[in-house]
Amino acid sequence: MSAPIPTHVHYHKKARELELTYEGDESYRLSIEYLRVYSPSAEVRGHGGDTAVLQVGKKDVGLKNITQAGRYALKLHFDDGHDSGLYSWDYLYDLALNREAYWADYLRRLDEAGASREPQGIQIKQL
Repeated sequence: MSAPIPTHVHYHKKARELELTYEGDESYRLSIEYLRVYSPSAEVRGHGGDTAVLQVGKKDVGLKNITQAGRYALKLHFDDGHDSGLYSWDYLYDLALNREAYWADYLRRLDEAGASREPQGIQIKQL
């Protein structure tokens, strides 16, 4: 897949969404929770086969920072401390185009595991 490169990337902090805009005003808004649970990092995806780790309790996650990695990807720095994994332009575009199907699959896997999107315990965030 040779995905287009966004012409504009904007983090909507209050809504906790990352907006990707492409040529021709094609635009997608992806929740930070969605991006976090589909992180391309080995910590989340595993090392092949069935080694992926289901991410739970990420409903309220936000971003601390976004940095560009070369000319091919973004590195997202989540406020839960996760910052490994590079979101290539191809991967971000795939996440945008398949958001509904991927999200439905995530919710199904959560349900099967008896897990929740809700964070467990007390959330403490540094200001």
